[in-house]
Amino acid sequence: MELLISCLKAFLAGGFLCCLGQILIDKTALTPARILTSYVVAGVLLGALGVYDPFLDWAGAGASVPLLGFGNLLARGVREAVAEHGLIGAFTGGLTAAAAGITAAVLGGALISVIFKPREK
Repeated sequence: MELLISCLKAFLAGGFLCCLGQILIDKTALTPARILTSYVVAGVLLGALGVYDPFLDWAGAGASVPLLGFGNLLARGVREAVAEHGLIGAFTGGLTAAAAGITAAVLGGALISVIFKPREK
């Protein structure tokens, strides 16, 4: 039952974030690229204000997988690296924290491009 509740929370949180993005696409003149960038920046800001971590604890993957979670991960990595290494951590912390996810995305994209033949429409 606990797993079902965790999945439901993740679905509701992730679904809300996706629904909000779709509403922004439909009702504003913002381009999808600007909305995606805004989500990352919002994740950084919410993490800096200390609001995102309680939401992340409640929603689990519904909050960590979307772009808000990526922004929060970058900000957390920078904070930890600055505390450990000083100013140089501001430049290395974000990429160090997100290295596994970035690597998985790049390797997954490369693997898919080998399996399927990409072509222009």
